[in-house]
Amino acid sequence: MSTTETLLIANRGEIALRIMRTARAEGYRTVAVYSDADCDALHAQTADIAVAIGGQTSAESYLDIQKILDAAKKSRATAVHPGYGFLAENAEFASACEENELRFVGPSAEVIELMGNKRKAKEFVAAAGVPCIPGFQGAQDDDTLIAEARRIGFPLMIKAAAGGGGRGMRLAHGDSELASQLRAARSESMSAFGSDELILEKALVNARHIEIQVFADRHGNCIHLGERDCSVQRRHQKVVEECPSPAVDTQLRERMGQAAVAAARACGYLGAGTVEFLLCPSGEFYFLEMNTRLQVEHPVTEMVTGFDLVAWQLAVARGEALCVSQQQVTQQQVTQHGHAIEVRLYAEDPEQQFLPQAGKVLHWVAPKGQGIRIDHALKNGCEITPFYDPMLGKLIAWGQDREEARRKLTQALTRLEFIGPKNNIHFLQKILAESQFIAGDADTSFLDQNSTLTSAEPVPAVIAAQATLLNHLYQANPQDRRSGRSDWRSGDNSVPINYRLEISGQTLNCELLVLVDHSYQISVGDQQFLIQSVHFEKSQKESGIYSAELLLGGVSQKRLFLANQSNLYVLLDGRQFHFVDITHAPAKSRLNEGSGRITAPMDGCLVQVLVEPNQSVQRGDTIALMEAMKMEHALRADRDGTVIKLGACEGDQVRGGQLLVQIEAAPTETAKIPSDATS
Repeated sequence: MSTTETLLIANRGEIALRIMRTARAEGYRTVAVYSDADCDALHAQTADIAVAIGGQTSAESYLDIQKILDAAKKSRATAVHPGYGFLAENAEFASACEENELRFVGPSAEVIELMGNKRKAKEFVAAAGVPCIPGFQGAQDDDTLIAEARRIGFPLMIKAAAGGGGRGMRLAHGDSELASQLRAARSESMSAFGSDELILEKALVNARHIEIQVFADRHGNCIHLGERDCSVQRRHQKVVEECPSPAVDTQLRERMGQAAVAAARACGYLGAGTVEFLLCPSGEFYFLEMNTRLQVEHPVTEMVTGFDLVAWQLAVARGEALCVSQQQVTQQQVTQHGHAIEVRLYAEDPEQQFLPQAGKVLHWVAPKGQGIRIDHALKNGCEITPFYDPMLGKLIAWGQDREEARRKLTQALTRLEFIGPKNNIHFLQKILAESQFIAGDADTSFLDQNSTLTSAEPVPAVIAAQATLLNHLYQANPQDRRSGRSDWRSGDNSVPINYRLEISGQTLNCELLVLVDHSYQISVGDQQFLIQSVHFEKSQKESGIYSAELLLGGVSQKRLFLANQSNLYVLLDGRQFHFVDITHAPAKSRLNEGSGRITAPMDGCLVQVLVEPNQSVQRGDTIALMEAMKMEHALRADRDGTVIKLGACEGDQVRGGQLLVQIEAAPTETAKIPSDATS
């Protein structure tokens, strides 16, 4: 290969960095593109060349084909790797690369277009002998779709024909909700893909989501690398992936692998692709879709097979055969060693319907260890913006068997140090500890059946420890009285010190008494805790970071503590607790009352407005539905009152922070009209 080969990665974040690692090892110069929102991003800083493409939203930057082509011209790129998401499965982009003499690392535009439409893909693979889910793809009028839905039977999946990633997808349980689900799927599909074509499929109960990794070169070689189990998902978004699947044996793997290869061969596939199936308890499996790109979860296949899939992608794009150590790889040479499990780390709030979160990363340390891999693009001080997918990265563990991989991954999550926006780390820990997952029995209904996994009540013992750490903070920094304390003191004192802490909207009162032996008695509500000793150490590297070790109830506990003005964060076994010291904050005039300004939490589409001007609402009422970051989010009133303004209409694309609904507070008292009043 020429030493002047230059690869532009038309993506951002962790996948851009992952591609760069292999590309450099293969002798490429690497080019990053970055939006205004990503001007300080790690992928832009790491590449050999970085080209600004402007804009903040995806549409203004990473989805703008002309901007990517202009960046390739400026950097003298010879090849383009699309990563996943954005333009990775855009046939127009693949064609444009070829027209501009840029080697596209992926299949042909014709194959991308064929497999990008669920209706066309199903018809094509069915002709190749691949089993497909019973359903309907045809006329789009409501009468026909409703009649066909009744013929297929309920429960029924409604899918956007041009879709992917769970968008434009609805589950209908019966006639009563069918019409509304069709409307919702059409609206979401048009917003996301510019097409409102739908297909119908029989919903398979208790099925597993199994995908087969395929690879093909220009020399007639087409092989599969085994399966990945992606059954643990919510809203059709994968959360946990593993290889191999605990539900697939050698014979089933061969059958599914042959079906996937048949689909790839039939369409003249080239490079890395994934054929996705639903696997029924009976052992029957059905085609779902084919992803014509590298998958988010490709690391588990790499860790089990030992192959570098990005290196293979680059080799195939250069016209070379699939090889390892200069030897062509055959299907018989593909073997699996051990087990790998991956979890996706997201900036989202599991307690608030997984609403994506934005904000600054205040502290970040990745776990290390044998068999541990983490793909990310995080650094201290970087911003998690509202403009892109909220995935922070992927944490993967490999073990000799599934249980060893699960234990390693669980331990790695407890060692992961992330302080910043709310995240799903504790949620992932609970998934890995759930008995059904441990047994390897999780199917696609797993998270729906285990809704309590999203709850995370504050632990009184943690609150007690927090009050103690806060007291030590003021003791270590007597000049730092962020809460304006005048009653702070140390040593023996028979008068307790009171703290008022806020967490997740709840106000908690703590009473701390310093005992003669320098231990602490803390009361939280009607519970009491004894902390016998505290070791408190300030970080020499990071401002505001402390490590603490407490002896609580005779058990030593280590935790990380970050003080950022009145914001106080504690990391305990990977779980983040965010407190605000409001001990001397003025009381609110109305308990927990919001501003009445309901704004868009991020860029997205306003799917539905459920209120109108002059309508009365109560705090907690759902007033609008918004689709963003591949998910639908309910926006709720934050006060009792009356709607006085609508800032956007249904179907509008809105910006993060844009006013959507204004609510005027309800009066505290209703004026009484005298009985003798006259008009």
